[in-house]
This record gives sequence, structure tokens and C-alpha cells, in this order.
Amino acid sequence: MLPHHQKSLGRDWTTPWENLQRCCWNRHISSCMRWPGHYSRVPYPYFSSRHFSLNWRPPCLFESRTPFQYWNWRPDNLSQTSLIHLSSYIMNSEGDEPSSKRRKHQGTIQRHWEYICNHNKDKTKILGDKNVDPKCEDSDNKFDFSVMSYNILSQDLLEDNSHLYRHCRRPVLHWSFRFPNILKEIKHFDADVLCLQEVQEDHYGAEIRPSLESLGYHCEYKMRTGRKPDGCAICFKHSKFSLLSVNPVEFYRRDVPLLDRDNVGLVLLLQPKIPSAASPVICVANTHLLYNPRRGDIKLTQLAMLLAEISSVAHQKDGSFCPIIMCGDFNSVPGSPLYSFIKEGKLNYEGLAIGKVSGQEQSSRGQRILSIPIWPPNLGISQDCVYEVRHLPKVEKTDSDLTQTELDKTEVLVTAEKLSSNLQHHFSLSSVYSHYFPDTGIPEVTTCHSRSAITVDYIFYSAEKEDVARQPGAEVALVGGLKLLARLSLLTEQDLWTVNGLPNENNSSDHLPLLAKFRLEL
Repeated sequence: MLPHHQKSLGRDWTTPWENLQRCCWNRHISSCMRWPGHYSRVPYPYFSSRHFSLNWRPPCLFESRTPFQYWNWRPDNLSQTSLIHLSSYIMNSEGDEPSSKRRKHQGTIQRHWEYICNHNKDKTKILGDKNVDPKCEDSDNKFDFSVMSYNILSQDLLEDNSHLYRHCRRPVLHWSFRFPNILKEIKHFDADVLCLQEVQEDHYGAEIRPSLESLGYHCEYKMRTGRKPDGCAICFKHSKFSLLSVNPVEFYRRDVPLLDRDNVGLVLLLQPKIPSAASPVICVANTHLLYNPRRGDIKLTQLAMLLAEISSVAHQKDGSFCPIIMCGDFNSVPGSPLYSFIKEGKLNYEGLAIGKVSGQEQSSRGQRILSIPIWPPNLGISQDCVYEVRHLPKVEKTDSDLTQTELDKTEVLVTAEKLSSNLQHHFSLSSVYSHYFPDTGIPEVTTCHSRSAITVDYIFYSAEKEDVARQPGAEVALVGGLKLLARLSLLTEQDLWTVNGLPNENNSSDHLPLLAKFRLEL
């Protein structure tokens, strides 16, 4: 309990700074967490339960009622009479959350299909919610298919991070309740390709794979390395595709100290089942990048490794690349350097703080700058995000005559020119979603729990871009284009809290499924 001299604001409290300092300065204050959206003047950063003396920032100064300047703030800047705002999230019974997070009546969130037609190169028209797909283009030379990306929330991770789900009734968090709901969603949307993240291994073998196979899916799975119990899966309809290759990607490398995390990716090469002599192929990738907001160097390197594998798998004999779909939980927000790199195909990271890469970290204070290059040469991936081919020097000796010294010199010659702060890839990738509602500018969200509501999940796809600037000497790859026909609408944070956030009685993950319909021109 806090000392006397408190003032109550509904379920929140204000207390003089000296009282809080006496109570909390030398202990964790996880009970001072901010519930997103709870108080209109509270800015987005919330109280951290770790490193209070280094990272703590007061959300609101009630007496001054002026915007707070975080970059110059220190504890001694507060006067002895200043008040700070505390939001209590300890729940002793149902409905005991802060007022904006009190459990709502059971309900369902409404999502609709947004149909998109490219009648010309300059204009994209949203047709709205219809019962049947609109005829965007009348053509028999097409192959239409749908893709879902869904982080289904591993049960082990849910239980290890139970503090994120204190707004939920306990029964809705049980796997026996959650899995039927997740399977119901998958059945309802009936996507031709599923890219699933946080798929727990024991649940995959016992329930998820058998259930999906009974629905006509072929499933491929890659578990995280180390002792992590979950991984990524790509499942596709037998009736729509044939499997050409399976290419798992492990981001952990024992010989690279930077890559000590157990995240993985999975890349499949699929061939549409169509009556055509020269049937095209499609590359589908799925991943779940590292969460840690302060380790953007690891996230960028993991992304580069995935792009290198995609480049290898999607490369065709004529030098072009087949159509590419890249799904996953990228643990990065729209507009961040990592997100921009995916969409724009280039990134100059000189002087960039590692915590700014994903856009999740609120302050770069105390963070180191990305090193140049980010990853060491022995990773074998160039700054163009492709696998390097090491060439031996042309000498009048057989391979067996080369000394170790000469081999070492060869490696240095190949990698010396790579010391650049410029990253690039040669795909033309677009995001299925725009990430903001055009009428209001309010952000769309793909994940929502008691500490945040943001976008971290994406479906990227290769689209023909007529206005790609081709600099002299630049290698801009020819990428087979996909046309986006429709997408399942996303929601705002406010929308989700009307049904008590995520998970809830009808939506059993803390992420929303993303769903898109594509057309491949034959």
C-alpha cells in the first residue's frame, strides 16, 4: 500500500513524489504498469517492471498539465510536491481492471473484406464488403489463391508471460478452450496457404497437424533451435499446390556470437495445380523474428538471412525471381528502419541506434550504434542479402597446393569491399495492409494485450513496380508480380478493447489473423 496523502481518480491514484520514492525507489514497481488507452493524457510509454532507476518515466504530471520532456528528465527534477499517476492493474476478482480495461460483455469483433481493383496504375479502389468477389479483370489466364498469416500464441509462452493476460478470464487462456477457437477461425477463412507462428511442437504433432490435414492441408514445420518449444509452420491445400522444395532457415549460428538466438524461418517453393504446360511457381516464406526491442542488430541480420534463402529458392534459370510472399511476426512497427528496408529494398544504417531498428523502443538513450558491418564476414551473406560465393585465386597450383595462408588471404579479398553501411535486396515487396485507416489516420493493430496494441505482423508480396529507379550499374531483379485482390480488414486498439482485448471468448490469440487474396497472371 502507498502512504497517506493519496488522491483517488476512479481506480487510479496520485501520490506525492517523496512518498513514492520512499516506497518504490529500491524495488520493482510492476504494479505501476500503464494500461494502454486508460487515461487520455498518458503518453504511450508505460512503467517498466525492470531497471526502475534507469528507465522509469512518469506518464503524467497532473499539477503542471504540460507535455513532459523525456530527454531532459531526471528524478531530481521533480519537486517535492509533484504528483505522479499510477494505474493499478492487480485484479482480485473479475472486473477489477482499470476502468478502460474492465471486462466487457461477451461479443464478437467485426471484420470485413476490402476488395481492391487496379483499374489503372495510378488508382486503387476499395469496393467495400460484398458477398462475392468482384471481377477485377475478366481473364482465363489467372490463378487466384488466398494466404493467411497468424501468430496463434504458444501455450508455453502464454504461461511464461501471464502478466500480459491479466485482463482475461482464466478459462479463455486454457489450450483446451483456445485451440477449438483457432481451428474454427482457420476453417471459416479457408485460406489456401497458412503461415503460422508460435506453433508449439507437442500441440502441432498431437492436434494442429492432424486437424489441418483433415481439412485438406499439407503441413511443413520448423521448430526453433535450442530448448524453445515452438516454431513456424506453412500449410497449403493439396487441391491448389504441389510442393517443390522445403527450405528451413536457422538463425542461430554457433560460430557467430551475434546470432545466439533461436528464431527460425521456413521457405517453401510451391507450384500451382493448373492445366498449363509451363506452370509458374510461387515462393512462400514464414518467420518470427527476435522480440527484444533493443537488439535491432540481431533482427536485421535474421532478416538478411531469410532474404538470402528466399533469393536462393526463388531464383529462376532466366535470372529473374518467381513471385514471393513473405509472412510473419517481424517484431517491428510500420515506418521503422527494418520495415522500410523490406519495402524500399535499401537501408543506410550508419549512426543508427540498435534500439531504433524495429521502432518498438521509446528512447535511444544509452544504446550503442550499429557496427559496420552489422554481421561478420564468416556469416557468408553479402550486404545485398544474398549468399556469397567465394572464389579461389587463379594460380598455377592445384587445390591441394594452396596453403592455409593463401586461403585466408582469399577470404579477406572477397570480404574487404563489404565494409559498407548500405544494405539492399533486389525484391520489389509491398505490404498487403496500409497500417492506418485512411479516413481517421488511426493506426491498425495486429496484436493487443495488456501492455501494448501495435502492428508487428505482415504479409509482404512481390508486386510489379513500374517506377523503380534503376541507377546506372544497379542490379534490379525482375520479380514476378502478384495482384492483390482483397484483404481482411484490421481493427483499432479501441475496437479490440470493446471485446476485452486479446485473447477473448471468441479470439484465442493475442494476435489477429491476417488474410489476403492474390491473383497470379499466367
